[in-house]
Amino acid sequence: MKMLKDNFGRTFPYIRLSITDVCNFKCGYCLPDGYQIDKSDNRKFLHLDEIRRLAKALSELGVSKIRLTGGEPTVRKDFFDIVKTIKENSGIKKTVITTNGYHLNKIAHKIKESGLDGINISIDSLNRQTFKKITSHDRLDEILGGIKVLQSFDFKNIKINAVLLKGINDSEDDFNQWSNFVKKNKIDFRYIELMQTGDNLDYFKKYHVPATKFTDYLNKNNWIIQTFGRDAGPAKNYLNPKFEGKFGIIAPYSKDFCKSCNRLRITAKGDLRLCLFGNTGINIRHLMQTDNQIEELKDLILKQLNFKKESHYLELGETGLMKNLSTTGG
Repeated sequence: MKMLKDNFGRTFPYIRLSITDVCNFKCGYCLPDGYQIDKSDNRKFLHLDEIRRLAKALSELGVSKIRLTGGEPTVRKDFFDIVKTIKENSGIKKTVITTNGYHLNKIAHKIKESGLDGINISIDSLNRQTFKKITSHDRLDEILGGIKVLQSFDFKNIKINAVLLKGINDSEDDFNQWSNFVKKNKIDFRYIELMQTGDNLDYFKKYHVPATKFTDYLNKNNWIIQTFGRDAGPAKNYLNPKFEGKFGIIAPYSKDFCKSCNRLRITAKGDLRLCLFGNTGINIRHLMQTDNQIEELKDLILKQLNFKKESHYLELGETGLMKNLSTTGG
């Protein structure tokens, strides 16, 4: 089997596939003014058959895990059809999603029935007013209720992500709230360090706080760093034997962050992105049109890996093609 491997010896068993740019939240760090249609790009989002062919090609290149992202992936009316076609027709072992949890309490049963292998939910605060301030939605109770429903179905792999924001959710009190939450819930909670994108420089300067603020808290409270598996994401995970859940931190500005990179991204309109912040990306959609193009599609993806750089160079202020997180699946 041909394997996805770059010139730095990194392999890529993990693909983040965006299925829509549309999001129904207005998070300050991503889409403060809400979703705006890009009038300069009238291409439609990948359709079901294109996704089926793409997933099959990726599985034949050694990919074992696909994460469906957005925007907000569940806004697509055929969302569960997409999950089904990947689960049944591609050979991909793990299919997981990242969601804002919109209507989670109403769709939790369908998530369980779909056979999804995991869910990451964005919850930037356990304080209802702070959550509303960040997202412009008063939906915290609905989302936490949805998590309870998933737990009642014995849904195993639940993770929560929050973007670490100075003066908003980075106090000791915030950290203690999450600590109490993971003490009694078998859920991984991870803070993500705020990243600079093409259109958020002022916001970044105002709210960026180094990830070390949270890791200092973890070290002070006797959390132990854990090693991670082959298809794990970029989080550094921390364990405490007295707690049901785990803590994690995603720190893109940390030294050697890119050394363990194991994932590529494909946008909702079929562009292959070698890095969330890279300047290189080509459209591969033209090779998803018929079943007999799969070998050609695989060859094109393999060739592109020659262009993957060693680092994202974020620390130099380079944000590449990344206008905002919604356009590349976060």
